[in-house]
Amino acid sequence: MSILEAIILGIIQGLTEFIPISSTAHLTIAGKLMNLVSETNPERWTAFIAMIQLGTLAAVFVYFKNEIINFPLSFLKENIGTGRRKISEQSLDSRMSWMIILGTIPIVVVGLAFKDFIEGSFTKSLTVISSSLILLGIILFAAEKTATFKKDMSKITFFDAIMVGIAQCIALIPGSSRSGTTITAGLFLGINREAAARFSFLLSIPAILASGLLGVKESLEYISGDDLLNIIIATISAGISGYWSIHFLINYLKKNSTMLFILYRIILGIIILVSVNMF
Repeated sequence: MSILEAIILGIIQGLTEFIPISSTAHLTIAGKLMNLVSETNPERWTAFIAMIQLGTLAAVFVYFKNEIINFPLSFLKENIGTGRRKISEQSLDSRMSWMIILGTIPIVVVGLAFKDFIEGSFTKSLTVISSSLILLGIILFAAEKTATFKKDMSKITFFDAIMVGIAQCIALIPGSSRSGTTITAGLFLGINREAAARFSFLLSIPAILASGLLGVKESLEYISGDDLLNIIIATISAGISGYWSIHFLINYLKKNSTMLFILYRIILGIIILVSVNMF
């Protein structure tokens, strides 16, 4: 992998991690075009993706720095010691911490149970990726047409958090998109687009952190000096472009639907599916 390829992959990761068009799909397509995805050792590519996700995690920390500080402080204050309150009486910041915890449980269970499958060659298949792009695009379209958009962040319930957390598990299938599955679930639950995106990004923090650290641990045997430099460059690129994509999507969804992304997903999925069958 060259430095230029590392920069390109990092930019792709950052731009597509938070926009609901699937970072894994775009990275895998780019990796295959650059001849970087090994058919005999796909785990190495999975680990690389997981590691550069730490760049996009940094983008979330910077963008949501106030929430990152206030949520755990409120949670500790209102659940431990003399300031302890009933959950129903806790502040929004503390309740959001509970929701992120509850919403993270499904991805932990499913991720650990299907770890070998997720890292295998099946999840690098362009046919799987294209099918997921199209299918979730159709489901997101249905969510847009049936959503009530009545709930903001303050009205998200524990049930909503668990359902969105379960939807996050679907993102383990490449082409689905973590933000795509969670925002879609949020819309079905009546959450407005901006709040669905915000909650999606906050919920992604534990999952991205865990997968990134696990990727680092499991990739140590593969990393050489040159690889380490490329990973650092890709991670920095992902962080910069990831911050921009968060800012873009939240502001975009304040006034617009997800139809642009739905069309993009379906068109890209069809193009990939036709190309795979032709060549």
